[in-house]
Amino acid sequence: MESEQQPTADLIRTQLRLMRTNGGLSQDEYGRRSNYSASMVSAVELGQRPLDRVYLARADAVFGTGNLFVSLLKLAERDGEPVWVRPWFDAERAARQLRCFHPTLVPGLLQTEGYARAVFRSDVTLTENEIDRLTAARLARQSILDQEQPPQLVAVLDESALHRFAEDYVEVMAGQLGHLISCAKRPNVSVHVVPNRVGLHIGLSGPFVLAQSDEGGWVGFLDNQIFGNSVDRSEDVATLLSRWESVRNVALPTWQSVELIKDVMRPWTP
Repeated sequence: MESEQQPTADLIRTQLRLMRTNGGLSQDEYGRRSNYSASMVSAVELGQRPLDRVYLARADAVFGTGNLFVSLLKLAERDGEPVWVRPWFDAERAARQLRCFHPTLVPGLLQTEGYARAVFRSDVTLTENEIDRLTAARLARQSILDQEQPPQLVAVLDESALHRFAEDYVEVMAGQLGHLISCAKRPNVSVHVVPNRVGLHIGLSGPFVLAQSDEGGWVGFLDNQIFGNSVDRSEDVATLLSRWESVRNVALPTWQSVELIKDVMRPWTP
């Protein structure tokens, strides 16, 4: 599935399997040592589950390979990334604080696999292999939230993004909204919803993300239908920071946002 698109990921899986077998470990035994089930070990080695930092950090610990597999994952994450988006992904991975706003969708860092796949599948020009690759890449990006020192993520979305329920997407949307509620309980994640009663606001002009580095500087990212643009000119960043304050000011606090999400879910869940 990913062999043609992500050669570094293929290399990681091959080496994981070789080190396990050369060490005389079955998938079951290796799973016990790394605190994973044998089925999970098999799925990772076969490419049926995306690689993530937590899994590979445990592999490094079991095999005594230092930080090798985690470092290789950084290379794998860049495979297939368009050149134009790499500066932003580098900024995202190194950020100490992220501010995300989206008027129509759940921000990518908080998407479930099912929701991300449904969003990509709405593009009829994509093949199933491309959808698989894009979904895996999006989930891999989310691993920054599980780092030892994760960034503080503040996500704001418009209430309209919560109402995408339809006959074919009830389960996907219910799972996604439940995931948002779980994310909002994490100490490094805040979720805020702009309620429909606010009416028109500056955020409806389009989504944007801001990343703050350890040095305190900010860089922004604007997404569109074709590709995205990294923003680092001080004047442009200042504009985005001002617009962030505007959308954040009309959004509900986290606890009220969670209650609103629950209200939206209620008619669609048992």
